Amino acid sequence: MTEDVAPEDLAVRVGSMLFTMVDPNRGHEVAYNRWYERDHFYGGCLVGPWLFAGRRFVATRALKDLRFPADSPFAEPVDAGSYLAVYWIHAGHVGEHLKWAGEQVRWLYGVGRGFAERTHAHTGLYDLVSVAYRDEDPVPLELSLDHHFAGLAVVVSEPATEGPVPALEETARTTLLAAGSPVASCSSWEVRASARARDAKVPMALGSEGGSDDRVVQLLFLDGEPAGAFDACRDYAGAVDAAGAARVTFCAPFLPTEIGTDRYTDELW
Repeated sequence: MTEDVAPEDLAVRVGSMLFTMVDPNRGHEVAYNRWYERDHFYGGCLVGPWLFAGRRFVATRALKDLRFPADSPFAEPVDAGSYLAVYWIHAGHVGEHLKWAGEQVRWLYGVGRGFAERTHAHTGLYDLVSVAYRDEDPVPLELSLDHHFAGLAVVVSEPATEGPVPALEETARTTLLAAGSPVASCSSWEVRASARARDAKVPMALGSEGGSDDRVVQLLFLDGEPAGAFDACRDYAGAVDAAGAARVTFCAPFLPTEIGTDRYTDELW
């Protein structure tokens, strides 16, 4: 170990998240699932520098029916986005990964390794703000995409008045993260400033703008099956709205995909 490097600087740390929520075009569900899982997940993301973890999630029709509110700037309409892929990018190296990713995606499409029969609901880059845990010795955020959590919920909040979204950690701790809760952790993310303007060079439309640039995206990793655990998410969203300083603009549960299978491809619509 180099003596002039602090131990915490040698640790693996999440800095940013790539969040991409997509629908296959109808009739292309299996082909999309296989293309993304067997090629793009790796060739477009994980083989790149400084992106060190990823996980795919799926929303069946039954899970989409649980989403709220009915009108959302994050997903238009609110049930857009059957598949969600989440990736961790190492702290301090986001620029290096993005440079590679921009070149890689254009190369992939240039050699016929894109997939036209899909529509992005929302794709964006977010920086980590904070993470709160239920347990004293939790699964760290860095390992959460590799841990076999039973589900994921996404909660998006915008300021109710001018200014940034207030800190939501205390509401999360009291509403979501009490002992016995199905929510194991709650991480909060803000829009990456350099990603606010869309990159016109990417070879596909990236879906909704996501709402206010001041929005906060929260990922709730769930120990319980997402439909059953979603009551806790509803209670949390209600508490955020009731406090008056922020409003929830998107709340949605997801299941992890079953890697190597086409399960759920016939349950999307």
